[in-house]
Amino acid sequence: MLPEFDFLRPTTLTEALAMLAEHGPDAVPVAGGTNVIVDLRHRKHQPKALVDMGRVAELRGIRRDDGHIVVGAGTTISELLTHPLIAEHASILHDAARVFANPLIRNRATVGGNLADASPAADTAPPLLALGAEVALASQAGTRWLALADFLVGVRKTLRRPDELLTAVRWSPPPAPQSWGERPSPQSWGARGAQASSPQSLRVRGAYTKIGLRKADAISVLSAAVVVTQDGAGRCQRVAIALGAVAPRPFRATEAEILLTGQPLTAEAIAEAARLAAAAIRPISDIRGEADYRRRVTEVIVRRLLAQAAMPRRTAIETAG
Repeated sequence: MLPEFDFLRPTTLTEALAMLAEHGPDAVPVAGGTNVIVDLRHRKHQPKALVDMGRVAELRGIRRDDGHIVVGAGTTISELLTHPLIAEHASILHDAARVFANPLIRNRATVGGNLADASPAADTAPPLLALGAEVALASQAGTRWLALADFLVGVRKTLRRPDELLTAVRWSPPPAPQSWGERPSPQSWGARGAQASSPQSLRVRGAYTKIGLRKADAISVLSAAVVVTQDGAGRCQRVAIALGAVAPRPFRATEAEILLTGQPLTAEAIAEAARLAAAAIRPISDIRGEADYRRRVTEVIVRRLLAQAAMPRRTAIETAG
């Protein structure tokens, strides 16, 4: 049985924020409920109030806004699979959504809920980290944007305050192939150590992989997302390598990224970057896999994803088209 609680149903964001401000830490926001309800049943949470966000229209939708792709926190995982902006500008997020639990869960679970729950194995976190995403935290005092990498601080821990609500996720997309000759370099989407380069020559590719105990409806043993921007000479202008389920929180393998920035994706460079990525993880042994297994497989998966990014021909894993 579930513990007793008040069930509050705001219809606007203003109402929702007022309820969170009134109840503070005694209230828990809930959208799809795919994590919260399970936690209630296991008495991991015993809030005095649940604030249902399901009728707050401002939290839904995917749109362009001031150079960003913005995904409302109430957007379901299923909606990621059908929206053209996700297909065009974030195929790695689409790939993560495709292997997210099962169709029934995908129809209920939300992007914001998956991130706010802060599970180390959150499926949307690695692709969004690789895209350089930020999250919006709104309260009655206003809205602040935080890098997703800063928002996630530990196992089921974030920087969200009790009176705040995660309302949206955004990232600056890489230039699409048809606009490479018109738009400037990837600095606008958070490049790490990017060097000046002709926009006509930029190539942006990404790849995502999830390892589970079965092909569907499984929590990650580990997951990885890679986004690489290369210039016409094949040198890496920006590299993002994000890992999930191998540390207390999803994170970017920054040492591996720095190693690759400014040089081509040779076999030797890829192998060393994969080694550095595996060295950065802090895995545990649990019912899904041993820590040593996660270390070995992390190196293999990162090496494979970077090798895919180095392929000279265009493939379905490209993030920009």
